[in-house]
Amino acid sequence: MTTQARTDILNPDRRQLLGQAAMTAVAASVSSLLPLRPAKAAASGAIRPFSVNVPEEDLLDLRRRLAATRWPDREIVADQSQGVQLTTVQQLVRYWQNDYDWRRIEARLNSFPQFVTEIDGVDIHFIHVRSRHENALPMIVTHGWPGSIIEQIKIVGPLTDPTAHGAKAADAFDLVIPSLPGHGFSGKPAALGWDPQRIARAWIVLMKRLGYNRYVAQGGDWGNAVTEQMALIAPPELLGIHTNMPATVPDDIATALQPGGTRPSNLSGDEKIAYDQLDDFYKHGLGYAIEMSNRPQTLYGLVDSPAGLASWMLDHDARSAAMIARVFDGKTEGLSRDDVVDNVTLYWLTNTAVSSARLYWENKLVFFAPKHVKIPVAVSVFPDEIYAAPRSWAEKAYPKLMHYNRLDRGGHFAAWEQPALFSTEMRTAFRPLRQSI
Repeated sequence: MTTQARTDILNPDRRQLLGQAAMTAVAASVSSLLPLRPAKAAASGAIRPFSVNVPEEDLLDLRRRLAATRWPDREIVADQSQGVQLTTVQQLVRYWQNDYDWRRIEARLNSFPQFVTEIDGVDIHFIHVRSRHENALPMIVTHGWPGSIIEQIKIVGPLTDPTAHGAKAADAFDLVIPSLPGHGFSGKPAALGWDPQRIARAWIVLMKRLGYNRYVAQGGDWGNAVTEQMALIAPPELLGIHTNMPATVPDDIATALQPGGTRPSNLSGDEKIAYDQLDDFYKHGLGYAIEMSNRPQTLYGLVDSPAGLASWMLDHDARSAAMIARVFDGKTEGLSRDDVVDNVTLYWLTNTAVSSARLYWENKLVFFAPKHVKIPVAVSVFPDEIYAAPRSWAEKAYPKLMHYNRLDRGGHFAAWEQPALFSTEMRTAFRPLRQSI
């Protein structure tokens, strides 16, 4: 996910002209087909238990739709420059239709304590796992698009029960993992205004409702946008934040990335890499964000065709798409075939393709521009992210940068792809703040 474009700005005028949108582009109930949520509680602020139980008829309908997929002609190039390649989507659909077992991930989700609570008129679904260790540090972790809570389930064990994963009890976390509004099992806003700032306020209410008077927050993708907005609100309970997709692009770099601009000659090696990654992304990788930020309701095909939904979600960023293509070609990567199909199936069964896209339409933030966060910030840079933020940019963007580390592998879905590395980063990054709890 990202909604920033070549000018590195996103403003309310983005809907006026497609050209402007291309330069500025960078969700109330779960599907009526699925009785996945308990009835609303009468008491305001009540926290209700939740479990997933998809009707078998919906899984049968999914397989029928997969079998009836109408395929386009094959791309006429040998690479992904025209989009996700036909072979990859056909391999995915074949596996999805014939071999995939949704009940496996359903049972996995139901192995975690899950809850729903209404905040500001919208039901918020979340996983909440308390550590068995004393003085665990509470952390709220926010996913992005095209992600979901499935991104984070691999880190639950390592972070809440560190001694079972080769770490120390002193590094334990309590985890709160919410589904963004309009995503997954959370409600779908029926009114305007659910932008990252409003979600950030809801998350602050959620943590207070859970009784936490000291906590940290983490996010990448939209999760970073929400987490940084929490930091800007700066409730006294929030000790610091961590991001794996930071907003650090300086104004002069954003200007140089505009059409007709040229790469500055005085950049360091890391800055040149980041510039070139952003330049390529702005030129070739923003199609999905432009459409969702301008016309999310137009995406009817995504809620009618599971193959269409899968291909749309796979085409998020070039390096993730290439990795997923290798996975379905039989290679071993950070994600498995089940990982990928689990996430797409969650979007399909909850009918959230369009409701999740509306977050792009609601957003007015300049996604990669520094937000002047004044509380402690930790940054982990994974090499296959949309851009690898240089330390020099991170230090300027975050005056209280308490941790910066460049990892040797991993990409946009860091916790999902590299849960061991990600968990180590969380322990190290937040260790200096534990004395405050």
